[in-house]
This record gives sequence, C-alpha cells and structure tokens, in this order.
Amino acid sequence: MPSLGHHAVDLRRVEADIAELEKTAFLEPLQHAEVARYLYRLYARSALNGDLKELRPLERLINRAIECLGPREDICLLKANLDFKLHRLAETKRDLSLVPALKDRREGRVILADVAFQEGRYQAARVALEALTEEDQTWDVLARLAHLEAKMGDAALADELYTRAEDDITAKEMRAFAWVQLQRGLLDLSRGRLDDALAHYDVADRAYTGYWVTEEHVGDALESPSHYERVLEQVDKPELAQKLGGLYAKAGNESRAQQLFTRALSGYLDSAERGEVHYYHHLTEYFADVAHDGEEAVKWARKDIELRDNFNTQTALAWALHCSGQSAASVPYIERAIESGVKDAAIFSKAAIILEAAGLRSKAHEYEHRAAHLNPLRLHVHAH
Repeated sequence: MPSLGHHAVDLRRVEADIAELEKTAFLEPLQHAEVARYLYRLYARSALNGDLKELRPLERLINRAIECLGPREDICLLKANLDFKLHRLAETKRDLSLVPALKDRREGRVILADVAFQEGRYQAARVALEALTEEDQTWDVLARLAHLEAKMGDAALADELYTRAEDDITAKEMRAFAWVQLQRGLLDLSRGRLDDALAHYDVADRAYTGYWVTEEHVGDALESPSHYERVLEQVDKPELAQKLGGLYAKAGNESRAQQLFTRALSGYLDSAERGEVHYYHHLTEYFADVAHDGEEAVKWARKDIELRDNFNTQTALAWALHCSGQSAASVPYIERAIESGVKDAAIFSKAAIILEAAGLRSKAHEYEHRAAHLNPLRLHVHAH
C-alpha cells in the first residue's frame, strides 16, 4: 500500500483531533481552551479541504462560543479570519473591535493590513506591513509584502521577499513552504516564465506531497483538463469547474463544458442566495465571459465593488460594462484601476480592449504594449 502524502497525513491528524474534541468541547460548563482548540481545528480542516461550505457551521459555533464565553481574543481573531476569507471586510473589522486590544496585537494588525489592501488603501497596507516586518520578520508578513510588491510591479523585490519568507519557515511548516513556492510560481507566470513557474511547482509538490492546491496551479499553468479533473475529485470548487469548462469549450467538447458551467453557476448562485458575498467576482466573470450577459455581469460587479473597491473589482466592473455595450462608461473604472499603480498584464490587456472600443486608440496601444512587455507569452494567470 502506498504511503500517504503529507496533505493526507495532516488531514487525518486534524480529523482525529476533531473527532476527539467534538465529544466534549461544547459540554457545559464550557472550557475556553478546549472550545478554542476545537474551533481552530475545524478551521484548519476547511483550509485543508478547500471547502468554504464548512465555514458555515463553524461560524455558528464561533458565535455560540462568544455568546457563552464572552468575546475572547483567540476566538474573535478566528472569527475575523473567517470573515476576511469570505470577503466580509466590514464584519472583519467589527470582529476585531469586539476585543479592542486585538487591533494592537500583531495578529490583528496583519488582518487590518489585509483589509486595507482589499479596500484599495495600498499605501496604508504597505506601511502597516513594513512596520510589522521591522518589528519581527515572520514569513507570513514577508509573503504579504511580497504579494503587494508583485502587484505593484517590482517582481525582483517580490521574489526576494518570498525567498526571505521561505528562510523563516521551519521544517514543521512544509505546507507554508509549498504555498510560498506556489506564489513564486505565480509571479513567474505573470512575467511569462512558464518553465520557472513549473520548477517552483515541482519544489512545492515534493515539499508537501498530495496537495490539491499544487495540482490546481499546475493545471492553471498548463491549461490541463486532467489536472483540474483530479482536483475536482477532491474539492468542490465552482470556480475550478468554470475554468475546466472553459478548457473543454475551447477543445470543442460543448456537452462536458456546459455540464461544468452549470455546476459552477449553481455553486455561485446557491452561495449568493444564502447572503454570502465571496463569489460575486466569479459571478461577474461568469456572466461576462461565459454567459455573455453583460447586464447581469454589471449587477454582480457593482455588488462586489461596494464591498471591496480595489483594482480587481474596478477592472471587473469596467469589463462588465464593456461587455454590456457601455465601453465609454467603463473607461473611468479601468482608469482608476490603472491609477492604483498596479502592474498586471491581464488588467492592461483588458484596458487596451476597453480603450480601443471607446475610441481612445493611442492609449489602447500603450496598454497593449505594456501588457506584452510584462508577459511576452501572454500566459493566463488565475488569481489565488
């Protein structure tokens, strides 16, 4: 019998902890330490499984814990991480305010820096992350700063920061090491360096075996249906079903493509109907690029930008407006995205198409040139 990969071993360990803790964690009288450990292990399982649906029952348990035990720092911090993962930025800040001291704790400051970036306050995010790095150079903060530098165009500095992050990771944190390798691969892909990206993905795969996230990244890089199919066997990700459907559509397999598109849309809409917001961006993309329903794409893009006004949501709304035949109306949004300082070939390519359609040919050619300069091979890089 083949040995289990690192991911499977970690998942088995977490499952065993949960099975033991769930017997007593919420028995009266509640014990803070045991409740907190149970909640954190449930969160860890969701991360390993890639299943956001697991966060719904976890959220109910967190709320129950706060109601019974009062606002404890570790539990409120977990609640903030959960809300941030689901793109609920206002709720994230409210969670931290439940324990005022959290905003001054390192963990709270890291989350607030993430929130600032998602809200389009890039300089505030940079200042916060640099201050944290000066105090203590932990791998997670270095990786966040690397991501910011990558988006703002300094690929060399970003890779240097990712390398420093790797140096801070211990031998017990190989999933974190693999994750950083995946980010370095994404950085290479964004600059058209496919072989370098795949080399990083290979290192990630050997460092933390059996990890579906690595398999997905390889699928993205190679646009490989077989890799995506294997991941979908492990995790139910509607956005992955959409990507796979796109590959089958490109290959002429319309039946399989439509099956996957239906699966993706169902997942997005089911989530939205429950009041969740984390698939708004994907709904925008789906209606703009798959269903070719520009009006519907605009509806979801506007909902998203109300929550997170940043270069990604600005570009998404600009593209949705363009797809609905409103290219002139889309120009201010794509200009705002570009004015942020972002250096992204996909954004520049969309800017070129929008500006051309709006009759701004000189600007369109400029951004087409800038996109080609950043990513000569025009490799499609999916956001993670």
